[in-house]
Amino acid sequence: MAVKKLTDAEIDAQLGELSGWTVENGKLHKQFQFDSFIDAFGFMARVALVAESMNHHPEWFNVYNRVTIDLMTHDADGISALDFELAKKADSLAR
Repeated sequence: MAVKKLTDAEIDAQLGELSGWTVENGKLHKQFQFDSFIDAFGFMARVALVAESMNHHPEWFNVYNRVTIDLMTHDADGISALDFELAKKADSLAR
């Protein structure tokens, strides 16, 4: 089953359900900040397990206690429902 790229209206509607996520360069984008490098790395490890189970992997960057995540679905050439699902799971894991 092919994954469908969301329209701008669908993206805007779903952004309202997330906290701190924006669209930058055609990708869902958020920077998370933690108390330490270990906390940031632990978050990345937890997200990695979820991402692997979804077969949907983030673009991300880590510096010390910050993790920046960008999400887009390459097969759809844009943002899809999978990206919002992973964003919600990442938010949950960051708590």
